[in-house]
Amino acid sequence: MTDDETGHGGRIVPRSASEALRPSPGPVPPRRSRHARNRLVVFLNFMLSIAVLAVIGGAAVAYWGKLEFEGPGPLKQEATYLVQPKSGVGGIAAGLEREGIISDATIFEYGVRLSGVGGELKAGEYGFQPGASMRDVMDRIRSGQSILHAVTIPEGWTVKQIYARVANEPALAGDMPPEAPEGTLRPDTYKFTRGRTRTQMIDEMRQAQDKLVKQLWADRDPSVPVKDIGQFVTLASIVEKETGIAAERPRVASVFINRLNKGMRLQSDPTIIYGVWGGAGKPSDEPIRQSHIKDDNPYNTYVIKGLPPGPIANPGKAALEAVARPLKTDDIYFVADGTGGHVFADTLDKHNENVRRYRELERQQKADAAATVAQ
Repeated sequence: MTDDETGHGGRIVPRSASEALRPSPGPVPPRRSRHARNRLVVFLNFMLSIAVLAVIGGAAVAYWGKLEFEGPGPLKQEATYLVQPKSGVGGIAAGLEREGIISDATIFEYGVRLSGVGGELKAGEYGFQPGASMRDVMDRIRSGQSILHAVTIPEGWTVKQIYARVANEPALAGDMPPEAPEGTLRPDTYKFTRGRTRTQMIDEMRQAQDKLVKQLWADRDPSVPVKDIGQFVTLASIVEKETGIAAERPRVASVFINRLNKGMRLQSDPTIIYGVWGGAGKPSDEPIRQSHIKDDNPYNTYVIKGLPPGPIANPGKAALEAVARPLKTDDIYFVADGTGGHVFADTLDKHNENVRRYRELERQQKADAAATVAQ
């Protein structure tokens, strides 16, 4: 007999057959706690889910960004880019994207900053190979290995000629400075990065020449008959223009020094040219005429005694050294030998004989040239 069949007081309560066969109800479940229903807990669960998703998403974005930063870039052919001085990472990134060197400025900027080299990018012009990755681009700019351009100034050029070359150099920037005095610019090959100013280039030439001249002047043979550093450069400029053969310069210098010591006129053709045509030089189709030789100007050493008032060109190191330490000879004449060099003489008779031979060689060369044309 079950409890369900017993009533209060032990009295038996009869049930029908269907009721007896019906299953007994189970226990009542406990009521849900108030803590579980708390909104804060629900919110924290939600935020935790969001955070997990954010971490996963951030990791995915970071991985994608790394692939983009280190993967092949969009360049199809070699390209260059000029990083201006004091450019920030953002400006560099924007310029690189604009030029099609990188695909995304934002990725590049973040990649640079996360690499910790944002302050190490250097100004200059850089070359990039096809397919260069953003990391490659970053490393190249960080290295400072920028493209170097060069401008060559030949020995014996005048300031006017040098200024024309510097003005026409497309990799230089800015206007030309006021014209420098003749003889104050050092002939040499100068390397520079794109964007350097023309004023900076001329300043470098002046400083280089000033340093060289002072050094050689201090080490000069004290018997050289020049009064000051200005005359030293002037005589070197004449030696420079008289011969293009470095080995001859000390001997050419000795000729002019011997003439100065004897009180003879220098009689240098290059001084005539400078006196008549200035720094622009003699036109190739214009000969030196008798009127030029007799022209009374301060640079014409066929007329004046001693040195002209200033240099007639910018002498190089070899010419300056030749004047500072000339050969010891008795030569007072020289004339072209027809092969690019000169022959020297210590008497007028020997000189006249050398001149006769040179004139004969000239006539023979002209006759040979005419015969060749006739054939």
